[in-house]
Amino acid sequence: MVSRLIRKTPTKSIKDSRGRHRRKSSPVKKSPSSTASASTVISTINKSFFNCHRRLIKLFSKLTQIGTPTNCRKNKGYKILKKTPETLIPNPRRLITSFGGLLLPPLISPEKKRTIFLDLDETLVHSKPDPPPKRFDFVVRPRIEGETLNFYVLKRPGVDELLEYLRENDDKFEVVVFTAGLREYASLVLDKLDGNRVISHRLYRDSCKEVDGRLVKDLSDLGRDLRRSVIFDDNPNSYSLQPENGVPVQAFVDDVGGDCELSKLVGFLESSYEFDDIREAVKHYINANSNN
Repeated sequence: MVSRLIRKTPTKSIKDSRGRHRRKSSPVKKSPSSTASASTVISTINKSFFNCHRRLIKLFSKLTQIGTPTNCRKNKGYKILKKTPETLIPNPRRLITSFGGLLLPPLISPEKKRTIFLDLDETLVHSKPDPPPKRFDFVVRPRIEGETLNFYVLKRPGVDELLEYLRENDDKFEVVVFTAGLREYASLVLDKLDGNRVISHRLYRDSCKEVDGRLVKDLSDLGRDLRRSVIFDDNPNSYSLQPENGVPVQAFVDDVGGDCELSKLVGFLESSYEFDDIREAVKHYINANSNN
């Protein structure tokens, strides 16, 4: 970092001062002019380093959590959450709306299709910035606040199979990725992940609600029948407004050996049509896995 800043600092005055004072100064004692010049250069370097350091802190503080914060890794079993009454939410703030106040366009054949909302980070993939990890599947380089960053993305076991299952059953399911990640980052990951264009719509951080400093995914603003909608997410806080629609997923980091969460979700989808209301299927699934 310091070497880069030195290269950016003008060097002509440094050379000139060295040339002027080399003959006049003794090998032991430097002249006042030379000392002042060196002091100015050091002060400039320190100031540049401080400004660069402060800028990096500001940038990475916004990127500490690319997606919704996770707090359920290593939890065993699932638990049915209590619904958060909207009347108790202090000043919920909608960040962006469209389609007449809704975030999605109308669903074609709503009587036939069910909507699957998929979280991204720690549900479908895990990613981290530099330095590179030992294992990753691809790299994305979003430009955020003027800085181009490297993110190394590891796909969760079964993610390709899940998307292929949804592609083969596109007459039954509409697929929407709903992530609290930044659009600049998440869009690049989804471009790599969804080569067959299985995902119909993408919702990013600007489509979440900010509730008491947390980002919440409110399914009631999406124009979809909640009896026919389900969200897969590793963070239960994300769907706290509609917990009966949320299927909890263990957070994924890099344990690729024994992870089978996404294959379990395929099993859930296959059995969900036994229930007219998908929320009953969610309740049955959670009860069946609560002691596992």
